[in-house]
Amino acid sequence: MKNIQIAAVLLLVLFQFSCKDSKKENAVSKESSEIKSDSVKTALEAKNFDTIIDGKKVGLYWIENKDIKAAFTNYGGRLVGLWVKDKNGKPTDVVVGMNSVKGFKNSTEPYFGATIGRVGNRVALGKFTLEGKHYQIPLNNGKNALHAGVKGFQDVVWNVEKTNENTLVFTYASPDGEQGFPGNLNVKVTYSITDDHAVKMEYEATTDKTTIVNLTNHAFFNLNGEGSGAILNHELQIYGDKFTPVDEGLIPTGELKSVKNTPFDFTSKHKIGERIENKDEQLKFGKGYDHNYVLNGTKKDGFIHAATIKGDVSGITLDIYTEEPGLQFYSGNFMQRKNIFKSGAKDDFRTAFALETQHFPDAPNQPKFPQITLKAGEKYHTVSLYQFSAK
Repeated sequence: MKNIQIAAVLLLVLFQFSCKDSKKENAVSKESSEIKSDSVKTALEAKNFDTIIDGKKVGLYWIENKDIKAAFTNYGGRLVGLWVKDKNGKPTDVVVGMNSVKGFKNSTEPYFGATIGRVGNRVALGKFTLEGKHYQIPLNNGKNALHAGVKGFQDVVWNVEKTNENTLVFTYASPDGEQGFPGNLNVKVTYSITDDHAVKMEYEATTDKTTIVNLTNHAFFNLNGEGSGAILNHELQIYGDKFTPVDEGLIPTGELKSVKNTPFDFTSKHKIGERIENKDEQLKFGKGYDHNYVLNGTKKDGFIHAATIKGDVSGITLDIYTEEPGLQFYSGNFMQRKNIFKSGAKDDFRTAFALETQHFPDAPNQPKFPQITLKAGEKYHTVSLYQFSAK
């Protein structure tokens, strides 16, 4: 009887150790499947963003959940870096950016990761008319205005609040007459990481005078990771069967042209570089792809499915959903190896792409396009989702 009791005690002890080991293995397994703060290797340091611009404090801010980690700065409301898991579970930084405010401020490309406004994309000659009154935006793109003129929202310091571990709220009060735009415009942009592996971008604005608004984010992506080389083998599908052709200044002609039988047909999957060197007038004007697509309204969960793009090496796939009618596809044609990213790599030609949800370019001067007029008492509100997966 005594021997039986001793054996029972030994079995109980072994069972307890086995349970502990099992729990430990489960914990390790769970931890290895999550992106932890200390698992991300980056050159980003808070001290390199701690400064004052225009009398306002600038900083570096992080949001995260178990799948995604993102870094922002309130200088330009910028997405500085974005870590998602590749097909092997390795955290990969898929958004290019600098490792300091100084790097962004001195960059020859002012839009890396920035919140864009008041009006994203181009306005012909920087001119538009509202309620019979003519307005002029400063010209900064040849004879046209790009992304709201010389000092758009990419160059202002936003107020910022971290409401929880996965949400940042940026606000900015744009005064009447700033960059030539009418009305005091109060803007709120909320960036959050959702439980379904997406970065949610929610834009809101109100005005006290009739104005124009077309907000977006200008993140430059490389789904194989920042500094990994050209994006030409990324496989892209855009859910739009028309695009808006442009003139030599990249201003829309007003036509909504079918993509069929053109290098702009991404209604089925194609590599970005597959036709980018074709002899085509539109590709010549943009030095590659720099065009707005007319989304065909394919819906998922109430949003328009705008695009799907996959990194050929990482296996990371980005699906974009939006409430906007258009998507600007830019293939990094003006990257000139003049800036250094946080990884130490230079911004070589076509090593990042942008897919910007938006209303169409030059909308105020194109009566057939969806309009971007916002009146006093109205509220501008739109949401876009950038959802990640890996296979």
